[in-house]
Amino acid sequence: MATTNDLKNGMVLNLDGQLWGVVWFQHHKPGKGGAVVRTKLKNVLSGKVVDKTFNADVKVDVATVDKREMTYLYNDGDSYVFMDATTYDQLPISAETVGDAAHFMLENQTATVAVHEDLPLYVELPASVELTIEYTEPGLQGDRSTGGTKPARLETGYEIAVPLFITTGEKVKVDTRSGDYLGRV
Repeated sequence: MATTNDLKNGMVLNLDGQLWGVVWFQHHKPGKGGAVVRTKLKNVLSGKVVDKTFNADVKVDVATVDKREMTYLYNDGDSYVFMDATTYDQLPISAETVGDAAHFMLENQTATVAVHEDLPLYVELPASVELTIEYTEPGLQGDRSTGGTKPARLETGYEIAVPLFITTGEKVKVDTRSGDYLGRV
């Protein structure tokens, strides 16, 4: 148990049987009345974001979330299999839990898996990954005032927009949060 004065970004709270991650918080002391803590909470399982205000010094239940470095091994059709690097235990994680991270994962890539009471909550990749362009149309420089983009398929099968000068077989850096092209490697 902790109080609302102890809240930090990234903490996971157990409120009414659901897990909520603290995205943002602010201590607020109005001119009259008691102090309050304003928070923006994100449901760990559904991704829903809500604003919630607590009175100061109210006890909240902090959930123990274990973040482990794991290696992605393979996809067996309905789940993604990860291996714990320290215990060598294999953990199958459903496609819903992996979410958009599946677009940027290659076999033997390291990822952070958040686990609460043996239940995988989410998979976190580094901010950017380096992937190879599997196929893209040749770009033609035309008469336009700004740089153009074209679709390109990554080695994971995901499509992103890249500048016209990128060719098939090049390695590019991709933002895992938004799927944006960041540059050549």
